[in-house]
Amino acid sequence: MERVGGEDLGRETTSMGKVAFASFIGTAIEFYDFYIYGTAAALVFNGVFFPEFAAATGTLASFATFAVAFFA
Repeated sequence: MERVGGEDLGRETTSMGKVAFASFIGTAIEFYDFYIYGTAAALVFNGVFFPEFAAATGTLASFATFAVAFFA
């Protein structure tokens, strides 16, 4: 097929490998972020953000905020 009127001028061709690699990097960063947040929710957030609750209740509240962020 011929090019008509310079329709591809200025466009870069992107390989599917670059697109897949960029998608993988973005997904890996997002999952790492949720992993760190989940670990902090289990170990730290109950005492920092919910000090007035009992230990188990504070942990459940921190996991509830993690669940809301995950489903959003």
